[in-house]
Amino acid sequence: MKYMLLVCGDDTADASGMAPVEPWVEELGDRGVRLHGHRLRLPAEAVTVRVRGGEVLRTDGPFAETKEYVAGFDILECDTMEEAIEAAAKHPVASIGAMEVRPFWEDEDPEGEIRRLDDELTRATRERDIDLMAACYAPDVEVFHPMSGLEQHGIDAFRKAQEWWFSTVTGPVSRDVLDFRVRVDESVAFSHALVRMRATLTTGEPLDSTVRVTTGYRAAGDRWLIVHQHLSVPFDAGVEETRS
Repeated sequence: MKYMLLVCGDDTADASGMAPVEPWVEELGDRGVRLHGHRLRLPAEAVTVRVRGGEVLRTDGPFAETKEYVAGFDILECDTMEEAIEAAAKHPVASIGAMEVRPFWEDEDPEGEIRRLDDELTRATRERDIDLMAACYAPDVEVFHPMSGLEQHGIDAFRKAQEWWFSTVTGPVSRDVLDFRVRVDESVAFSHALVRMRATLTTGEPLDSTVRVTTGYRAAGDRWLIVHQHLSVPFDAGVEETRS
C-alpha cells in the first residue's frame, strides 16, 4: 500500500545537529520502500489560490500561518501503517519537526490496467486492427526497433510502420507474451516483456521471432498510454557463462 509522508519543518527548531537525509533516502530506496520524493521551496514562495463567486483569489504565502510547514514529501510503499510509521520515525527531520503519514486511496489498479492494455495490443495484432493498436499509444510516442529505419517518432509514423509491417505478412498474426513484468510509480510505469510473434510472410516463408520489449507508460487522464517502446532481439554471442 502506498503512503504519503509529509515532511514538516519547524521555523523555531535548531537543525544544526540534524543528521543528513541522504542515508535515509538511500536505505529506503534500496529496500524498495521509498518510491520517490522531493524537497519543497520555503512557504514564503508559495501561492494560495481560492475561487469565490467565480473569481480567482490569489494570496502570496502559505494557506495557514504556522511555525510548522511542509518542507517536502516522500511516497512510501509499505505493507502496513506500522511499517510506514517506522520508516517515518527514522527520517532525520522527525527529530526536530514532524512527519505526517497518510495512506493513499486504494480504489485503482494501475498494474491491472496496464496488463489489460497489453491484452489490447495482442487483440489488435491478431485482428490486424491498426486503429485499436494506435489507441494504446500516446501522440508523441517514441518506438525504437532493432531493424534500422523502423524507428518511429509520433503516432503518425507508428501507424505507417504498422501498415507496412502488416503488408509483409498474410493470414493470422500471433502475439504470445511469454513473460511480462510491470513496475508502477504514480503517473509513470515500465514493463519488461518477452514476446513471440508468428505469422506467414507474403513470400510464403514462416515468421517466428521472439523479441524483448521494454515499454514506458504515462497516466493520461483516466487511462494509461504507451509513450516509449524499445524492441530488441536476443543475441547469443556463443559465450558460456561459468556459474559457481
